[in-house]
Amino acid sequence: MKLSVVIVSYNVRPYLTACLDSVARALEGIEGEVFVVDNDSTDDSVEVVAGSYPWVHLINNKENLGFSKANNKAIREANGEYVLLLNPDTNVAEDTLKGVLDFMDAHPESGGAGVRMHNADGTLAPESRRAVPTPWVAALKMLGFTRRYYMSRLSWEEPSPIEVISGAFFFLRRKAIDQVGMLDEDFFMYGEDIDLSYRLLKGGWQNWYLPFDIIHYKGKSTQKSDFRYVHVFYQAMLIFFRKHYSHLSFFFTLPVKCAIYFRASLALADIIRKKLHIG
Repeated sequence: MKLSVVIVSYNVRPYLTACLDSVARALEGIEGEVFVVDNDSTDDSVEVVAGSYPWVHLINNKENLGFSKANNKAIREANGEYVLLLNPDTNVAEDTLKGVLDFMDAHPESGGAGVRMHNADGTLAPESRRAVPTPWVAALKMLGFTRRYYMSRLSWEEPSPIEVISGAFFFLRRKAIDQVGMLDEDFFMYGEDIDLSYRLLKGGWQNWYLPFDIIHYKGKSTQKSDFRYVHVFYQAMLIFFRKHYSHLSFFFTLPVKCAIYFRASLALADIIRKKLHIG
């Protein structure tokens, strides 16, 4: 088996079916398999996938396990030489999977790859290429200086080594997964792609940006205007920071931790303001 595609879904049936249709087209001529892991959706996702996509391996969780645990369930069952972690709110261009496979086959040192992501309005998504959020890079980003974090110096038209691959389209070599491990299940959602990317680099693998295309309808499976999103998102930042940088001096770690809590407070205050205004 050449490629296993894993899609974790939660209450986004219209996006999920469009994603599956695009994957089916992109997989033509490729020996592949597709897993959909449903995280206890309350819409008709399970029924539609089971009835209309019999070629999909459907894993129907009875509770919302989060992104990392759900992906790992399918990774354990996958048979592919490569594994693609794909968000359900994406559409994959017809030549993208073949293009990425050809590149990975030709570059055995590559552990993972991401692609050129377009927003729904056609603009390029800067998170297609990211740097590891070291304390310095994270501090710059929180202050609004994002050029280093988004590796903005890189060309959009040429393959380039990068540090962090987006979880929306995370193409992985199975051999690399076996070496560095699967997604860290301490991350419920958000941050797990940064952590895995960093572990690939530390394991001696290369991460690449490749100029093949997808559309990403960002965040359709999450509600970014609620309190739970703020908690999960900023908790993920703290988990990553504690996991990889707790050995640093107190004088380096304290400012970053304070910045994370400060940004979380601003986000919560903004949600409260909007709810009060609506009310």
